[in-house]
Amino acid sequence: MTLTEVAERAGVSRAAASFALNGRLDQRLSEETMARVRQAADDLGYRANVTARTLRTGRSGTVALVSDFVSSTSFANSMVRGALERLHEADLLLLTVDTQGDAETERRVLDDLLARDIDGILYASMFTRRVTPPASLRDTPLVLMNCEAADPTISSVVPDERAAGAAAARLLLDAGHEDGIWFIGVLAPGRTGGAAWHEWDPLALPRRLEGVREELASAGASLAGTVAVDDDWTVHDGRAAAARLLASGTVPRAIICVNDAVGVGVFQTLQGAGLRVPQDVSLVSFDGSLLAEATDPQLVSLRLPQAEIGRRAADLLLEPDASPRHDLLDMPVGSGGSVAGPHA
Repeated sequence: MTLTEVAERAGVSRAAASFALNGRLDQRLSEETMARVRQAADDLGYRANVTARTLRTGRSGTVALVSDFVSSTSFANSMVRGALERLHEADLLLLTVDTQGDAETERRVLDDLLARDIDGILYASMFTRRVTPPASLRDTPLVLMNCEAADPTISSVVPDERAAGAAAARLLLDAGHEDGIWFIGVLAPGRTGGAAWHEWDPLALPRRLEGVREELASAGASLAGTVAVDDDWTVHDGRAAAARLLASGTVPRAIICVNDAVGVGVFQTLQGAGLRVPQDVSLVSFDGSLLAEATDPQLVSLRLPQAEIGRRAADLLLEPDASPRHDLLDMPVGSGGSVAGPHA
């Protein structure tokens, strides 16, 4: 089936049929004409030759989102939705591919995408970390999502983790906590990350912790101490870390948890030990995930702006000639009832 046959069926010129099927709004075609052409194409089973269009226009109309685990897990895939919304507005298709962190899979995927003349690539990570994008991408519009590169010419969009740490500390200071504040979620000596995630070194942990310490120091306070997780930032690891803290004879007044999963585990351990949240111990966590809603009262959590990261990264990709940008996005405080003044 050819474009000429579609044009004849719709009663328009071949050029008008081409404009209608390619969404060209600068040719003054009426909505009725464009609808008639699309209907004719559907009736005849016509599909545009994407390769020919790419050769003619230099654009494929397709952007790829290449990530480690973003699309295949529930933790961060709202980044995909944010990017999809922006690209849909620009009439671009989005292909998503997860590599599961395997370097050889990533190489093959990128080679295949570049061979298809992709218009741009969103290179994403499930959690904030430093990456080294392959040299093969240097000639393709590229924006990093939730990760950073040493190369300052590559634009990136990440959460402002340091400011979020400061905001978590400020919540406790404003509630009247000045001492007995603990941080749960540092990594054990010799560990650089969770085994399930290739032990990649997360940037969120040191930046959140730095923000916490700086904000407490500005008020003349400091952390009472930190507690390491055994392996990862999970509910199980949160339970175990809190159990070790209580077993040492310490009864904290407030705890800042590295993420919501650890926060839920800490909450469960405190509850099992007869300690009430927030009457006895205040809790603050990070990420703003659905897990924060799993406790009663709900955890006060600093929300990761994942959909906003996707939208902002897509915006940057749509301006390939703009100067490189390195955007930090706010992590707003969510609702919850896990923070109160220190008990008498």
